[in-house]
Amino acid sequence: MKASMQPTTYTIDATDRTLGRVASEAAHALLGKRSTSFAKNLVHPTKVAIVNASKLHLPERRVKGKVYTRYSGYPGGLYETRMDEMIAKKGIEEVVKKTVDGMIPRNKLRKPRMKNLTVSA
Repeated sequence: MKASMQPTTYTIDATDRTLGRVASEAAHALLGKRSTSFAKNLVHPTKVAIVNASKLHLPERRVKGKVYTRYSGYPGGLYETRMDEMIAKKGIEEVVKKTVDGMIPRNKLRKPRMKNLTVSA
């Protein structure tokens, strides 16, 4: 960690905001782009807390229509889960984490960056 990198904490209130807007703001902060010492090859000591995730504005059409897919690698191994099923099984926090995770670049720094994210309902 550089000497100029100071640990910071961002709190994002999700009340009456859309999922994508909250997630993009969180991803922007996790990447360290809000820091004056931004470097794309470093994980910044920035903690992001999203509060009131259960009060997100989620249209009924989005909740019923959004489908998350994953593939096991085997023939016939395509699994689909609708957003309302995921909220029922794992909670709204998992949906928010998955959305932010999709906005972080796919490289070795993805896991350490995602560890700086906390979501509370």
